[in-house]
Amino acid sequence: MCRIYASTPQEEYVQKTRSIRINGVVTSIRLEMRFWHIIERMSEREGLTVGAFLSTLYNEAIGYGCEVNNFASLLRVACITSLEVETGSRSCA
Repeated sequence: MCRIYASTPQEEYVQKTRSIRINGVVTSIRLEMRFWHIIERMSEREGLTVGAFLSTLYNEAIGYGCEVNNFASLLRVACITSLEVETGSRSCA
C-alpha cells in the first residue's frame, strides 16, 4: 500500500465540529480537518465566508431538487469534486 495514505498526519483526520448558520438556523457540522481546509479554500475562491459559502451550497442543492438529508456527506463529496475540478479530471458545468 502507498505510504502517502498511511503517513497522513493525525491532525488532518481528527474531526472538528463547527456551528454554522444556514438560512438563519444554527447547525453543527462535524468533518475531518482535511475537509474543513478544502472548504476554506473553496470559500476563498468564491469570495465568501465559510458560513456564506455553506449556505449558498445548501440553497443551490435544494434549488437543484436535492434532498439534503446529510449535509456533511454532501460537503465531503463537494470537496472531492472540487479537487477533481482543480486537477482537470472533472469539469464544473
